[in-house]
Amino acid sequence: MTVSFVGSAFTWTARALDLPGLMAMGSPAGGAPSLWQSLVPMAAVLGIFYFVILMPMKRRQQKVDAFLAALKDGDKVVTSGGIYGQITRLDATSVQLQIAERVRIEVSRNAIVGYQGQEPVASEKA
Repeated sequence: MTVSFVGSAFTWTARALDLPGLMAMGSPAGGAPSLWQSLVPMAAVLGIFYFVILMPMKRRQQKVDAFLAALKDGDKVVTSGGIYGQITRLDATSVQLQIAERVRIEVSRNAIVGYQGQEPVASEKA
């Protein structure tokens, strides 16, 4: 008894929604779309993705790389952890900061985010 109720409810719903008519509207008239029609929207999405997301990220990374390459002894900098200090020694991958009198720490070069008193180099506004 329940099966016939479900079946009749589905039939009523299909008639009320006119499913055969809606499905006929969604099918292509001349068969499958051409390869050209399928690839153009995908290429447009990839192009938008590149110009909106990848290009700004690439520019920002170039800016950060130039900043890190220009660091020198005596620069007053801020780390990503919020530590303020003055550079006393530079290595290829690390920086030694003097954060107080006779107190020096070594941090990763990538942890330096900007000069003291200025906006971070890789801010979200850029």
